[in-house]
Amino acid sequence: MNQRKTTNILLLIIALPIVFYILKILSFIFIPLFFAMFIALIFLPLMRFLKKKKIPKALNLLIVILIIGGFFILTSEIIQFSMKEILHSESNLFAKAELKSENLVLPVEKFLGIQRGEGKSIFLHYFQKIDLSKYFGSTVDSLGSILSMTLMTAFFTVLLLAESLNFQKILNRTILRQKFSSVKVFIRIEKDIIKFIKVKFMISLLTGLGFSLACYFFGVSFPVFWGLLAFSINFVQMIGSVISTALVSLFAFVEIDNTGILLFFILTVTLIQLLMGSVLEPVFMGKSFSINVITILIMLMFWGFLWGVPGMILAVPITVFLKIILEQFDKTKIIADLMSGTQLIPIQKV
Repeated sequence: MNQRKTTNILLLIIALPIVFYILKILSFIFIPLFFAMFIALIFLPLMRFLKKKKIPKALNLLIVILIIGGFFILTSEIIQFSMKEILHSESNLFAKAELKSENLVLPVEKFLGIQRGEGKSIFLHYFQKIDLSKYFGSTVDSLGSILSMTLMTAFFTVLLLAESLNFQKILNRTILRQKFSSVKVFIRIEKDIIKFIKVKFMISLLTGLGFSLACYFFGVSFPVFWGLLAFSINFVQMIGSVISTALVSLFAFVEIDNTGILLFFILTVTLIQLLMGSVLEPVFMGKSFSINVITILIMLMFWGFLWGVPGMILAVPITVFLKIILEQFDKTKIIADLMSGTQLIPIQKV
């Protein structure tokens, strides 16, 4: 028995890197599949409601597709409006940024003895050697990747909603052998994931609205753009809120000349993030996801390394899913207990 146990552990150690490698190289399939799974979970209650009203499945599917399509059309219109606002702006932001950066960097250069060419731009001097394509790829490649992932996500979503891919049956045949257990676990996964996505969407929406209003009242340019950015990045747990606050604060530093007003603006957007992330989000989440912050950080780093930004967005839902599955078996329940903690996921803003 001991030899068999040791052999199983060794096989597991060997198998895990292979599984992660497959997830890495087949990310173009797994990322859309996971996104589609969580989107389908949101609309399953609506599909069941329409089914109870004896509406044909094809019509139910069409209604859901129209809702999703309407959301994407509205999102694209908001993005286009934001881009037009930026493109039609006649403000000399680059010159302002250069001047303010000069005042900050010059004393540091003198202290460190750094020599820079006379009249040479700071941005050209320090950033001309950085090849951004190494990190982000070409614009055409990025847009092509986003388009293909969007189409595949839509394809998988339709399959899941049409029950061509039945997640509950797959769960029953692969992980949970007993039908009652698989149904019970699936209901819990559905409930928790739906609650997380709904709360996260509303909190991100309120955060974006707060950023837009703050930019509008303090005279910071492109309030719609900053609101949209805050809304989007906020889906990246813990890190997104820090990035959005830092970016809008840097932009305000360029635009706002009065130091007192600038500090008050930075304080305002920081308080918006704290209110949304550390007060409202935990209240609405309740005690649904008792997962400690260390687990979230590890999962963010792992899935971020594996799948990049999409992995960071999916990290928390995947963690919730794994924790629920691990709780169903006595041998893995200790791992689920280690993932749990008194501090909830939503308490995450800086």
